[in-house]
Amino acid sequence: MANNIHARVDLADVLRGFAVMGIILLHSIEHFNFYSFPDTSTQGALLNFTDRAIWDGLFFAFGGKAYAIFALLFGFSFFIQHDNSRMRGNDFRLRFCWRLFLLFIIGNINACFFTAEILVMYSLIGFVLVATCRLSTPSLLLLSAVLMLQPVAIYNVVRAALDPAYVTPSIPTGQYWAAAFEMQSHGTFWETVKVNLVDGQIASLAWAWDHGRIFQTAGLFILGMVIGRQGWLLRSSMKLWGRILAFSLIVFFPLHGLNAMLPGFIENANVMKPLGIILSSLSNLAFMFILVSGLFFAFYSTKRLSRLLSRLIPYGRMSMTNYVTQSIMGSFIFYNWGLGLHAHLGITASVGVGAVLFILQYAICKWWMGTHHHGPMEWLWKRATWIDRNPFMKQS
Repeated sequence: MANNIHARVDLADVLRGFAVMGIILLHSIEHFNFYSFPDTSTQGALLNFTDRAIWDGLFFAFGGKAYAIFALLFGFSFFIQHDNSRMRGNDFRLRFCWRLFLLFIIGNINACFFTAEILVMYSLIGFVLVATCRLSTPSLLLLSAVLMLQPVAIYNVVRAALDPAYVTPSIPTGQYWAAAFEMQSHGTFWETVKVNLVDGQIASLAWAWDHGRIFQTAGLFILGMVIGRQGWLLRSSMKLWGRILAFSLIVFFPLHGLNAMLPGFIENANVMKPLGIILSSLSNLAFMFILVSGLFFAFYSTKRLSRLLSRLIPYGRMSMTNYVTQSIMGSFIFYNWGLGLHAHLGITASVGVGAVLFILQYAICKWWMGTHHHGPMEWLWKRATWIDRNPFMKQS
């Protein structure tokens, strides 16, 4: 490879841009994890219809999928950095541990504004990449599959089915969410920050554990690393993605249907809860692969679609900057410490806010990337990663 490093894969930036666009729209209709909305009883049938259609439509398209694409690309990026260092004769693993510590700090800055941010979780789970990066590809694929099948949930299903007295464990988080909601509703900025960093983070990480996100994220990290290792985001992998698309289409509909249907047939909540985690996790993964394979074919099949999707590249290259700044802007718009518009903007108006934020971020990204190679947060993270190195030494 030229200069002994991997060339940047534009499709990865397209996927990042698509994922962060979906995330900002979802977060906007959720009022950035602040479930406080105006009274809808007097707004009229049409607006109630659009509210429901937008909510259901966006969650069907992006809920659990945009985040999964983001996680997949986290593992992909690790492989690129690790392999670039390997080809230069260096071991990137210890450096990546430091990089994860920096991500933990960035995540906590983001958590000051948004209780459901994922960067802290990524910084903790990311060590699985350090632990597994030297395994063979078949071993990695097997490990990824086991993790994404939700082994703890499978155990709970079997245990509850065999023992009627068994209670599926969950972490009690009601008091933490209540404390966060109270500060979002009435708190000052510093009061909100204090609660978000403690109660909000505890609740968010506990929710991730109880809903299978920990194992799924680890599995996606590993799979993303394999995708990078095998070059599966390059044009030469069209046959593979054709098979992935076909398989995902076949399994998504029964998984999605079963997840919606089984609660009417299984009365034991201690069986149904973990079974629902398994089914929703797998159906979301299947739909995520439908989205990724669809974007893969759109990007590589025709020049017109490729040019259209390439417009997302600047937005994708600044994905961390966009993710953090959307939290700041969103909390300012909806929380009490800012404009407090949670009580005035319904779902339809809120998706409009999300669209405006996306357009604003996109315009800034396009302007910024016209003269820079990295976004501001990406540049700071990179410089801090290599803080002990010669500043004139080119790094991946």
